[in-house]
Amino acid sequence: MTLYTRFAAAIDAALDALTAAGTLPGGLDRRNVTVEPPRDASHGDLATNAAMVLAKPAGTNPRALATALAGELAKIAGVAGVDVAGPGFINLRLDDDAWRDELTAIAEAGADYGRSDRNAGTTVNVEYVSANPTGPMHMGHCRGAVVGDALATLLEFAGARVTREYYVNDAGAQVDVLARSVHLRYREALGETVAVPEGLYPGDYLVPVGQALAAEYGDRYVAAPEAEWLALFRTRAVAAMMDLIRADLALLGIHHQVFASEAAVQAAGKPAAAEAELRARGLVYDGVLPPPKGETPEDWEPVELPLFRSTAFGDDQDRPIRKSDGSWTYFGADLAYHFQKSQAADQLIDIWGADHAGTVKRIVAAVAALTANEPGGAKPLDVKLVQMVRLLRGGEPVKMSKRSGNFVTLADVVTEVGKDVVRFTMLTRRSDAQMDFDFAKVVEASKDNPVFYVQYAHARICSLHRRSADAGVAGGAGDLSLLGTESLTLAKLAAQFPRVVETAAAAREPHRIAFYLYDLAAAFHAEWNAGNDDVTRRFLQPDDHAATRARLALADAVGQIIRNGLALMGVQAVAEMS
Repeated sequence: MTLYTRFAAAIDAALDALTAAGTLPGGLDRRNVTVEPPRDASHGDLATNAAMVLAKPAGTNPRALATALAGELAKIAGVAGVDVAGPGFINLRLDDDAWRDELTAIAEAGADYGRSDRNAGTTVNVEYVSANPTGPMHMGHCRGAVVGDALATLLEFAGARVTREYYVNDAGAQVDVLARSVHLRYREALGETVAVPEGLYPGDYLVPVGQALAAEYGDRYVAAPEAEWLALFRTRAVAAMMDLIRADLALLGIHHQVFASEAAVQAAGKPAAAEAELRARGLVYDGVLPPPKGETPEDWEPVELPLFRSTAFGDDQDRPIRKSDGSWTYFGADLAYHFQKSQAADQLIDIWGADHAGTVKRIVAAVAALTANEPGGAKPLDVKLVQMVRLLRGGEPVKMSKRSGNFVTLADVVTEVGKDVVRFTMLTRRSDAQMDFDFAKVVEASKDNPVFYVQYAHARICSLHRRSADAGVAGGAGDLSLLGTESLTLAKLAAQFPRVVETAAAAREPHRIAFYLYDLAAAFHAEWNAGNDDVTRRFLQPDDHAATRARLALADAVGQIIRNGLALMGVQAVAEMS
């Protein structure tokens, strides 16, 4: 148990005592009772809203209930004082031993400190990346890949069973264009001089695919009608591109468990099954869309199409699930795919580019409709939008690569600055906020670079052990009673890690871990620098081995939290700064 879970349990026990005494009625819903640091640190160490949440259903006055609850909370070991504030908030001040005990708890739990079972028994499908299989990964895909992967890890740490999934868009017109582009490279491999026309993929990454096909089939398909080679070239090209994509993602430490094929979903009749299900519920009907807004094109004519009643769920118009030629719209295929995912998960999360924002309402509505009859009710779909990343070098836009086809590849970026720098940087802002990735700044050794600042804190802690060994300080547990109140401020911040994990997982916002680690690193560096003016706050005190061991224990707790937090982000903590 962590400090926050211990006090949550203690508050629950205090409420039980009030119920037993008749002060509170039994059966109250306590799920919204929280324990957290007060917004103003001067008010205390912990705050609870228990009286504010329970007073109304209990039919009592919040402040009167808070006063009664404060009397019970004052009996808890480690509580130095309890205050009732405002209409009924309760603030607790803890004694120093409570924070010293938490340092011991961090050391004992190690890599599991902050792990919880809050989401135990819940299966979550996180679908992310899902880039079209038409080329290698570029930096436009990178941010969503990191956000999705970190979120999956975060949810696992919070107890959920997570499926990492990639949706392969291998049924659209873009894969036919890919096949034609490969056919051009196939002819080139057989000695033909080719120029890539407008509309085909120009990247040199298709050259090896064409060469492999030429080696296998010779000139068999050079002059053959497209109908004879399109399907074969499409299959081979998609497979080759997915191999490239998997390799690129591996550079970031990303490995999906499931690769779901759009073509397979359609071949299995899933869209038709979803349509039948929605028709049975009156949510799909045959109708005619209104003409486009503004000036109506001359070639527009009304066509009856199967439409999903997305207006019933807040959309501005109903949406077609088939095209006029009978093929599936992207939305029609996508709702069937989500229905498939929902059959193996309790919750769905999609990581999408911000340019897809306009389609969120309809797909959320479709999933709600398709899963409405599930035993536990409709299964929630949470779509997290990720803004684009602007690449800079020293403040100037980065030039594109001709080899890759006019985009900056993820592999090139990882090769230059490293996996950990890329992953950490992608989590230094909210995913729905725009981001600049400046090659110069992300490797800068300054406080303004969060990647450096957090890693430097961990490296400093590792250096303490080397320096203390050189100074002859023996190992072993430190006497934590030697840590003063000022230094324990660092322990208070370290103790917040489990709560940060819990709130980040609940909000599906892995960037909160990066924000917290920066604050923790700043507090550690401040404590380190405090030793410049006060020798008793130096971490290494060669003439006082007992004090050194105590302060090493404090530093080790911070180091453990940094490692745990970085692990959630998919980043390796460093022992030395190069």
